[in-house]
Amino acid sequence: MSRVANDLPIHGEVLPDALPVSAQRPGVALRHVLRLEALRGSRVLAGKAGLDRPVSRINVMEVPDVLPWVRPGELLVTTGYAVREEPERLADLVRGLDAAGAAALGIKLGRYLDRLPRAVLRAAEELGFPVVSLPDSASYDDLITAVLTAVLDHQADRLQRSEQAHRALVRVVLAGGGLPEVAQALAAILDVTVAVTTADGRVVAEAAGSADTPRARAEHYPQVFTADGRFRVEGRTCGLGHHPAPAGPGGHAVVPIVAGSLDHGRILALSDRRRLGDVDVQALERAATVCALVITKALAVTAVESKYQADFLRDLLVGRDVGPERAVPHARGLGWDVERPVVVLVAEPDQQEGAAAPAQRGLELRPHVERLAAAWSGVVRARDGAAAVVGFTTEVVAVVGVPVGGDIERVVRDIVAGVRGDSGGGRRPFSVGVSRVAADVTGIAAAYDQARKALAVGRQVHGPGAVASFDRLGVHRLLSLVSDPQELRSFAREALGELVQQTPQAADLRHTLQVLLDTNLNVAQAARELHFHYNTLRYRIAKLERLLGPFTVDPLLRLDLALALRVVAMRGIAAD
Repeated sequence: MSRVANDLPIHGEVLPDALPVSAQRPGVALRHVLRLEALRGSRVLAGKAGLDRPVSRINVMEVPDVLPWVRPGELLVTTGYAVREEPERLADLVRGLDAAGAAALGIKLGRYLDRLPRAVLRAAEELGFPVVSLPDSASYDDLITAVLTAVLDHQADRLQRSEQAHRALVRVVLAGGGLPEVAQALAAILDVTVAVTTADGRVVAEAAGSADTPRARAEHYPQVFTADGRFRVEGRTCGLGHHPAPAGPGGHAVVPIVAGSLDHGRILALSDRRRLGDVDVQALERAATVCALVITKALAVTAVESKYQADFLRDLLVGRDVGPERAVPHARGLGWDVERPVVVLVAEPDQQEGAAAPAQRGLELRPHVERLAAAWSGVVRARDGAAAVVGFTTEVVAVVGVPVGGDIERVVRDIVAGVRGDSGGGRRPFSVGVSRVAADVTGIAAAYDQARKALAVGRQVHGPGAVASFDRLGVHRLLSLVSDPQELRSFAREALGELVQQTPQAADLRHTLQVLLDTNLNVAQAARELHFHYNTLRYRIAKLERLLGPFTVDPLLRLDLALALRVVAMRGIAAD
């Protein structure tokens, strides 16, 4: 039999003896199996990146065509007898085992094969599929018994800890506990840090285990949380299941909180002392069910309260006969202050492709509006405890106090940024309209109408995701009052002629015209802003006058052109 040299720069690794209680994934992680007494002295020849592969069974290879009988999670052991004449076939076997989801290949060298071919080790290293040299003293009986015992012990540990978590969490629910109590109970059971978040990543409850101390989430878990402490819902390392830390022994696990078809958030376990595994995930799944019950109960109570709040606020917004003498004390009873100067903000989810017909739009938007209302309520009430925030069928309305100094734009900017966060997590893009300041409760109805107009015009001018203030609508506010879009299209075509076409050439000339009008026909300044040579711009002006008329000397024509350009900028109005 030929001896094949192994000249890969890979050195065997003798593994220590200790076997942790929990594994990294379903089954027992290979690195832990190799620490069993029956495998003492095992060496990893290649594929060390796969040491966390789960082992759930063990099998013996005595024939070369073993692949049809291989199962996921299987540790396949062999003496190499079946491939003693063609050891290079082990390279294909390694690839096949990896594709089948096997855990590793264990081989006893020295009897039929002294060393493995280079191609075998290279394939294992590329795939991260562990190839392990088994100790000479290991017998198949001892290996099978030891591995199956470890797997059974692991399953028993899972069941025991799952039952412990179940009993503790049921006690929390029966005692009327909420999300903070659920997090505290689970943190004590798993001895890790636990956090409960909304669907868009805001942490609503958290607790630390006995060995943990409260710490800044963003600083100590930057791969999991954003700088402002929000869970990275769509981060690469934040998917469901458990994930090891980039460096060190720690890690985190994530489970969704779902009731029916509604995603209510995530529950996380984090530790910088140990890797989290499927035992922890199973406990999180129990806790997620309890969290879903707690959230559903809270939503039911909130829905009743919100109905009364919404009915009252709707009366204020539409100007029904709710005099100040009745409105002010009623609002105060709801925790709202409407006696002070306020602004009204209206937020509405943007329509997406394939959206429902208008008649069904309210039903289609309902879950998005409910989630948006919860987000707005959390962000707005954190900044202004006396603000009113209510979700209606297709929109969320907030009545917010004007800050000292009157910097309303900054308040709106901070609120919108807080609600949007880093996007993702099922959040739907939304647009916002901002009213003028209402001096008291009697001006809220007019302010609501202003905010709705600002929302509609902002979308037309800037598209989805717009944040528009009524005071900054300018001439667009007047154009939005024209009820017939066809009339606006006709006006734009008559004023701009062929420049109204949606072509690159027409768009370029419209931009040149807009800059000229913005600079009051100052050719030198316009040339600098357009990065044109002075003579080039003079040539363009002559071309524009041939197309549009003598706008450089006719102020009324310039007004028509300026309005027509605004019409073209209003999306959905001037498009042919």
